[in-house]
Amino acid sequence: MKKIIFKGCGTAIITPFDENGVNFKEFEKLIEFQIANKADSIIVCGTTGESSTMTLEERKQTIKFAVDIAKNRIPIIAGTGGNCTTQVIEFTKYAESIGVNAALIVTPYYNKTTQDGLIAHYESIAKETKLPIILYNVPSRTGVNILPATCKKLSQIENIVAIKEASGNISQVAEIANLCGDNLHIYSGNDDQITPILSVGGIGVISVLSNLVPEYTHNIVTDFQNGNIKKSIDAQIQAIPLVKALFSEVNPIPIKSALNMIGYNVGIPRLPLIQMSEAGKTKLKSELLTFGLLK
Repeated sequence: MKKIIFKGCGTAIITPFDENGVNFKEFEKLIEFQIANKADSIIVCGTTGESSTMTLEERKQTIKFAVDIAKNRIPIIAGTGGNCTTQVIEFTKYAESIGVNAALIVTPYYNKTTQDGLIAHYESIAKETKLPIILYNVPSRTGVNILPATCKKLSQIENIVAIKEASGNISQVAEIANLCGDNLHIYSGNDDQITPILSVGGIGVISVLSNLVPEYTHNIVTDFQNGNIKKSIDAQIQAIPLVKALFSEVNPIPIKSALNMIGYNVGIPRLPLIQMSEAGKTKLKSELLTFGLLK
């Protein structure tokens, strides 16, 4: 059985920006909120963290800041993926050197590759680091899908320990579970599919929703794992309208708007992402009120 980095809720945390760059004062508040409210892990500089529009130096500073603030109270997972294998190796080595607990590595985007290319990409990275690696499968963004048979081959590599599955295809997730067993732990990459993925063997979620409600999201997982299946499913279903609002425009546009609405100062997304539309904000505000996050 492979090492488990975390069970439960891993928060794909946003990166707050201001006119000077990363707003580290606000970032510290967000990290402390997650730790105080039962998040089981924090993922820094992933998709939700807008890593694609951050400079290399900003990404390094932001990940190191998270490690320094967390002080081993919670696992910090660094998003180190990209579409140049050599650069991914270099950045993953940096993340390892500053004490992160694992690396989340998305499939190569734009240039894409074949299934054999995916195997070669991840093999090359894995042999250059001792960090546990979480594969990140999100075909809607990258144009590449890690097939179950490819997952099986990658799961035979010692430090490839898990996958964030955001394909939306539950049948594919079930096949991965069948082929890989305990050699590849599965995290839901979609907040509307936490309980479905838990039901086919998943051990948690890497979540956008938990930026707002980490304890609620944590409880969906732990209730399910503790046998309180109906309570977990009810909580999943109750969250669906809020989740829908959080993905009504491209992530992380809505989650940044939501955090600003509830009192944080996280700024706006960087171009080419823009602020949420007024119609979107109205619907989002309504769901935040219904969920008890606004008065």
